[in-house]
Amino acid sequence: MNFDIPADVADLVANIHRFMNEHVYTLEGEPESPIAIGAAAFPPAVVEVQKKAKQLGYWAFHLPAEGGGAGIPFLHYAYVNEVLGRSPYGPACMGSQAPDSGNAEILYRWGSSEQKQRWMAPLVAGDVRSCFSMTEPETAGSDPKLLRGSARRDGDHWVINKHAWFSSGAHGAAFAIVMVVTSPDAAPHQRQSMIMVPLDTPGVNIVRGIPVMGENLNHHAEISYEDVRVPLTNMLGPEGSGFLIAQERLGPGRIHHCMRWLGQAQRAFELMCQRAVLREAFGSTLSRKANIQDWIAEARADILAARLMTLYAAHKIDKEGPGGAREEISMIKFFGAKVLHSVIDKAVQIYGAEGVTEDGPLSMMYRHARFARIYDGPDEVHKMVVARRILAEFEKRATAVA
Repeated sequence: MNFDIPADVADLVANIHRFMNEHVYTLEGEPESPIAIGAAAFPPAVVEVQKKAKQLGYWAFHLPAEGGGAGIPFLHYAYVNEVLGRSPYGPACMGSQAPDSGNAEILYRWGSSEQKQRWMAPLVAGDVRSCFSMTEPETAGSDPKLLRGSARRDGDHWVINKHAWFSSGAHGAAFAIVMVVTSPDAAPHQRQSMIMVPLDTPGVNIVRGIPVMGENLNHHAEISYEDVRVPLTNMLGPEGSGFLIAQERLGPGRIHHCMRWLGQAQRAFELMCQRAVLREAFGSTLSRKANIQDWIAEARADILAARLMTLYAAHKIDKEGPGGAREEISMIKFFGAKVLHSVIDKAVQIYGAEGVTEDGPLSMMYRHARFARIYDGPDEVHKMVVARRILAEFEKRATAVA
């Protein structure tokens, strides 16, 4: 693997750093308000920054050019996405925010021409938002085979019944991609399908935004789908391909998160170092204390290890596709989440009481770092995936020897 960054990519990353300094970090100063159902896709201040980003070509880095994106290799996207991840506003300001990025990717891969024109084009343009309704409160989100939500045929329509939650972004979304059981008698991995559902369809009820760790901003919605009727043509891909599409969506989506976590961890690291050299206690700056030096050295090593693992996974996706990098994606998902939490935790400790206030970004970063070990698959599931793949090889060898 060549670690040299092409000159054009290095220039792009430097320019995005400047763009973030000039236009994005300033958005963090205002307190967030809860999102109302049917709200505009993005706040006016974000829309203004998006216009500037589009003019400069800093838009939808996750998609190829023919899909309306910037068309850069996945490995190069890792460098860009790390910069975007330094601020919670970074991805949205440049059209690469979750869950829209993952939804756009599967629409590009699986959508019909009509679906791409109706759903993907406005989504990629930033004119609308979307959400992904898979997780249910009654079943384990880590095992989609257990989903209870269903859709049955009735003439030219699907009739959907499902209780979903953590459909992130639903309050400001125009449509959802809903994962439901359509073939209950099929094999476990072929029972589910994905169906496009406009959120203004009768029977769709956004019950609430779920409060999470003290935040009540309606970022994560509970949704009830009761006898929701949509045309059969709203199905994404063939019937029974829902599990496959979900894996294709969540795989690259996981590494998108890992790329952004690098930016969050690096920013926390820089804040930690700045605090250490300026803050005095017991006769010297914190930077002169041995335990603080240990933390800084450990944090630097952890971030570098996570960055190298992420770049390798991205490199493998470019070479072999997401399926060929499944083990690497799982490894960086649980390792990157651990590094993110560890670095931010150290930064909070160095800031002391100020670190847990809302006067700076660390408190918010700390809350979100804890989420990272759960969403897109809990750590334990990814460790299980990695261990099973490793042990399967040893079992083959043992069988061959026997």
